[in-house]
Amino acid sequence: MNATIENNYRYHSPQPGQPEKYEAIRSKAKELAYLIDELAPNSREKSLASTKLEEAVMWANASIARNT
Repeated sequence: MNATIENNYRYHSPQPGQPEKYEAIRSKAKELAYLIDELAPNSREKSLASTKLEEAVMWANASIARNT
């Protein structure tokens, strides 16, 4: 059995303090998303920046869920 695979593919119920961390990350990312939306011209690059920011939030939150 591979412990990393088992951990990565199981449900991680929120532990005390985690929802606040998730919200803090989402809140800061939303600030950056608005800044990018305001300053960057509509383009493929802007779309990619938005997608990568969403991915960053997802991976940061996964880090909290999987390693706490």
